[in-house]
Amino acid sequence: MRSNELAEKIGLTQANLSILKTGKVKVIRLATLDAICRELQYTPGDILEYREDEA
Repeated sequence: MRSNELAEKIGLTQANLSILKTGKVKVIRLATLDAICRELQYTPGDILEYREDEA
């Protein structure tokens, strides 16, 4: 699925989906995570990775 198609299906702007894809996001709403997982048939563990704060 192309990112613009996913963005449309889950109700995100292309810009916000791009921020998620690059990993620059600091917070994600549970509703957004739910919509992504539902649409792609993933679980949160398939798309999230824990990284220690670099500060």
